[in-house]
Amino acid sequence: MRAERLVALLFTLQRKRSATAAELAGELGVSERTMHRDIAALQSAGVPLWTEPGRHGGVRLVEGWRSRLDGLTSREAVAIFAMGVPRALTELGLGTAVSAAHAKVTATLPGPLREQAQEVAQRFHLDAPGWFRREDTGGDTGALATVAGAVWSQHRLHLTYRRGDLSVERSVEPLGLVLKAGVWYLVARVPEADTIRTYRVARISAATETAEHFDRPAGFDLAGWWQRSSAQFEQTLFHERVRLRLSPAGRRILNGLVEAEVALAALESSTPPDADGWTEVDLRMERHDIALSQLLGFGAEVEILEPAELRAAFAETARTMAARNS
Repeated sequence: MRAERLVALLFTLQRKRSATAAELAGELGVSERTMHRDIAALQSAGVPLWTEPGRHGGVRLVEGWRSRLDGLTSREAVAIFAMGVPRALTELGLGTAVSAAHAKVTATLPGPLREQAQEVAQRFHLDAPGWFRREDTGGDTGALATVAGAVWSQHRLHLTYRRGDLSVERSVEPLGLVLKAGVWYLVARVPEADTIRTYRVARISAATETAEHFDRPAGFDLAGWWQRSSAQFEQTLFHERVRLRLSPAGRRILNGLVEAEVALAALESSTPPDADGWTEVDLRMERHDIALSQLLGFGAEVEILEPAELRAAFAETARTMAARNS
């Protein structure tokens, strides 16, 4: 990992030419102490870096020097910009590698190619798994190629879309594709309703690209819209209220057992600790069967106060586990 970080640092400096150690540490997600060690390592490797102390000092490359590492191809550049989701890729353990790639792209790409890559990023977005924690392989995505072509050409699509046992017809303006937890989604504007909606591509039974061109909404940002839409969707998922008592250890592991946003909201509204350090929290969770499987991860660090049926199911499961392992 350090080698990746040093490459990221090298190309960041090649792009910026000059920056403070604090700025570099913030961009690459490390401490200033680590950054100073990395700067020294590059200097030891023969990279001509100048360090200037003082309030207005910093780190800079000797003017005119560039690395001899090969540049990225145009296909690699497009792919990297299209995956412009640092938070998601960090969760997958790829944050440093992508930081290095982004720095390399912006340091070496000519303007027209950089613009092309950024244009792709406005139409294709990757969101890391989070809703269901596994890839959903159900359904056919045979319409994906047609949908992607219309996204790129900005032509309207005529869709036949399955909703349960029914099929509906829609004429839409395809704005972008999102890959979420192994499932493709089409983000499209419905002209007659003047609204933007999401369609699961596997439920599109037929798609026809028309010759009718459309203009994208001014200022539309696919990644930003998806983030807001996802947050609203997640609120509809977590509609069951569960009241818990958590030990200090239970509070510490809460974030690892439920969604981060749900854990944060619960902790912010928790009661003050009692004499033993236990606090009461309200959690927004999915169905009770899903909540039960998540709450079992707390072991003895949780007490379910409400609802009564979930408390009873938790106790019965705990008795079964104890009997099986006695």
